[in-house]
Amino acid sequence: MPVNDMFPPNPDLPLLHTRRYEVRAFRMADDRFMLRGVVCDEKPAGVYVSNDPDPLWMHLMVVDLEVTYPAFVIEKASVEFKNHPHLGCTDITDHYKKLEGMSISRGFNAKVKELFAGPRGCTHIGALLSAMAPVAIQTGWSMRAFVVTNDVDLTTPAIQEQRSRQFAANINTCHMWAEDGEMVTSVRAGKEIEMPLSVSIRLRELGRSVEEWDRFRG
Repeated sequence: MPVNDMFPPNPDLPLLHTRRYEVRAFRMADDRFMLRGVVCDEKPAGVYVSNDPDPLWMHLMVVDLEVTYPAFVIEKASVEFKNHPHLGCTDITDHYKKLEGMSISRGFNAKVKELFAGPRGCTHIGALLSAMAPVAIQTGWSMRAFVVTNDVDLTTPAIQEQRSRQFAANINTCHMWAEDGEMVTSVRAGKEIEMPLSVSIRLRELGRSVEEWDRFRG
């Protein structure tokens, strides 16, 4: 379902503001990927400038992060302000070079607050970085899926190390991954993580066997 379908027009509730986050990940090599995050604040047409037929973008910021895999360490970071309300907004961009060398998995959000919260950074970039961190972990699964699709041997020590690191990075990230929970206990006992519901539904819709998921096990 398109996201816009979640916001049907309502004449009794005039739209005042829209904030969009979008984060995409791109494979650069077997051992690295790039995250690009975008945050956009949009005022509807006519809200700030009367009789203006077009919406107005108050903020548009882009963050690029090159991340190692499976270590999830940020090697390169850049921030660009495309739309901003004040001339001095861009003075803070070089400060985000401090992201380089940081892990984007465990403890990332706390470190971002320590380095960039309040007058030490941009609140919109901070919110975007918080949205990008879980995408990095999701990208780890996609990196593994890419390897499987290309018929790489999943039993090699390097691939097994990736799997172990990825498993460790997910522990205690949510209630499903609680270290004393059923799923983590099951995986530690040698069982496989259950197939995602979206995958099983799609396979059935395509008339294919759910056993295809077995190829992700190594």
